[in-house]
Amino acid sequence: MRIVMIGTGYVGLVSGACFADFGHEVVCVDKDQSKIDALLAGEIPIFEPGLDELVAKNVEAGRLAFTLDLAEALPGTDAVFIAVGTPSRRGDGHADLSYVYAAAEEMAPLLPKGVVVVDKSTVPVGTGDEVERIIRETAPDLEFSVASNPEFLREGAAIDDFKRPDRVVIGVNDEHAETVLAEIYRPLTRNESPLVVMSRRGAELTKYAANAFLATKIGFINEIADLCEKVGADVRDVAKGIGLDSRIGNRFLMPGPGYGGSCFPKDTLALLKTGQDYESPLRIVESVVASNDQRKRSMGRKVINALGGGDQHGRTVAVLGLTFKANTDDMRDSPAISVVQALQDAGIRVKAYDPEGMEQAKKVIDKVTYCEGPYEAMDGADAAVIVTEWDTFRALDLERMKGLLKTPLLVDLRNLYSRTDVERHGFEYVAVGR
Repeated sequence: MRIVMIGTGYVGLVSGACFADFGHEVVCVDKDQSKIDALLAGEIPIFEPGLDELVAKNVEAGRLAFTLDLAEALPGTDAVFIAVGTPSRRGDGHADLSYVYAAAEEMAPLLPKGVVVVDKSTVPVGTGDEVERIIRETAPDLEFSVASNPEFLREGAAIDDFKRPDRVVIGVNDEHAETVLAEIYRPLTRNESPLVVMSRRGAELTKYAANAFLATKIGFINEIADLCEKVGADVRDVAKGIGLDSRIGNRFLMPGPGYGGSCFPKDTLALLKTGQDYESPLRIVESVVASNDQRKRSMGRKVINALGGGDQHGRTVAVLGLTFKANTDDMRDSPAISVVQALQDAGIRVKAYDPEGMEQAKKVIDKVTYCEGPYEAMDGADAAVIVTEWDTFRALDLERMKGLLKTPLLVDLRNLYSRTDVERHGFEYVAVGR
């Protein structure tokens, strides 16, 4: 089938490349000249393992193309996926749908008969209704459908998530849209990935509900980790004890400095606003959002307390990891931002290293000495703190670290190390929930 993907950000580029790899003909459209120029030159604007090879393979095969010209891309198209950003709107936390609606307005006079317009972006309930209204206002006689097809991609594992999904959710209000989307996803459903068909509004809400529930699991285990520290228990034992319950599961029960990234922060806020709009408050989600905001800042205080508390002017801390999680260069709402800010507010100088996120970090974190590697960051520092769970931080040379740090103090906010092993090398070790 012929597919047009509007937006070459994280979701659009990964989805477009994977659809092309299924054998569909895909054209990705974007208004950003520099982005399209980079993609045409074979440069991938985001870090996602395996994406550069996947894009190159399908461009070479003639199944994947990039353009700035929407009018050139749309003729003969079976489905148009809207995969533009929906960030939290400044001031009120609502999802900013301006890019979604702008895409609908621009495509409306250009759409071919029988096309299915698909919201791939994460959008609040009722967005599909408005997209349909916008298009129908411009093209009242056009035969078309509007559907919802939320993505459930984890940054760092997006290609595998797309090709081997737990489920594919499609929200449709007519049989034609269901038929077209079922054909697009046939390579997956042939491999027994469940295709879950529901109403358009149901699909829109499913995405927010899933992310809010996962965020709740993270917030829950982080609060249990705090309690473990107070009562002398090990949160890893507690997480295993509850995670083996099939009704709960062990995923998203790893304590740390709080959730961040492109989805959970904005999606929980958007879900709260939807609840308020419909006079159906979501008290549990409200608590999760508040708990996570507090969590990030408290991790900075944890490092300060490990240094002895009080006035820390003149001290230096090596921050290892800046992105919100490993295997991505995404800095959006990263816990590292709050941790570094708390350290700087206490007068601490910060040296930092991240394997992939340094350029993005420089845009959002000021007055930091960015280093070429973890050992350069630790050279002369009073402590090292692991903020992101990159594999490169799982097997650090503790003896070398001990020789570089002024004081052998490791604050492990991701619980990557065994206390026994670290203390055996003469370190003071501070972990989360242990």
